[in-house]
Amino acid sequence: MGMFVRLADDFGGAVSPFQKSFFRNLVAVFVAGAVFCRKCKVESVKCKGGWGPLVWRSILGTVGIFGNFYALSHIPLGDACMLNKLSPFSAVACAWLFLGERVRMRQGLAIAGAFIGAMFVVKPGFAFASGSTWPALAGLVGGVAAGGAYACIRHLGRLGVEPSFIVLFFSAFSTIASLPFMIFGYQPMTPAQVAILLGAGISATVGQFGITAAYRLARPRELAVYDYANVAFAAVLGFLVFGQVPDAFSWLGIAMIVAMGVWMNRVAD
Repeated sequence: MGMFVRLADDFGGAVSPFQKSFFRNLVAVFVAGAVFCRKCKVESVKCKGGWGPLVWRSILGTVGIFGNFYALSHIPLGDACMLNKLSPFSAVACAWLFLGERVRMRQGLAIAGAFIGAMFVVKPGFAFASGSTWPALAGLVGGVAAGGAYACIRHLGRLGVEPSFIVLFFSAFSTIASLPFMIFGYQPMTPAQVAILLGAGISATVGQFGITAAYRLARPRELAVYDYANVAFAAVLGFLVFGQVPDAFSWLGIAMIVAMGVWMNRVAD
């Protein structure tokens, strides 16, 4: 998904993150809607006590997408995806604060270490000259917001809400939220850009079903280490497709975040 989002700007005029988000989520609406209609009926959805978490999941997830897409459009693919990988740590923190799930001392230290690693990727002290500070901070906010959304998914799983309905509700919410921004800043797209953004939508939808199933069935801290496969894919695709190589500070930050994720995953119950 990240590769497609970044690639779209290379085949026509620059497309805003909101326009990219609209087309990414529109694909998910149709796919999730088809899955939901095949499996369930609206009146059979179990959502007692779940509408609040469902709305919060959608708000936080939408902020996460906007931040991630803005970062993907302006900084190297590997850096943007790494900042988005703060989401597992945010999910652990939110699960502790709002769901009552235990967080041990080592987990708290791992979260702090991951945040320090993110600062090496963002480089807030001296990145203004390169124009990458605001996109990096947007990616940081997006990763934190996405983690909050995953904690909401965990709670919805406890309530027994159908996964396809969670994906459908979120995708429809994000599509509607991005629509006003897209209308006022619409950039005509080439056929290649349309095809590329459809690829982003398909990729994101497959990933969204996987993430939703994972966070419904397991505790956030148990999933952190698996989420980092994305980093390897992003780094390889960033190099092969865009010729992007992270600088020394980014490599240090990436190593810290991955190490903290592995360490946190090893904390015993």
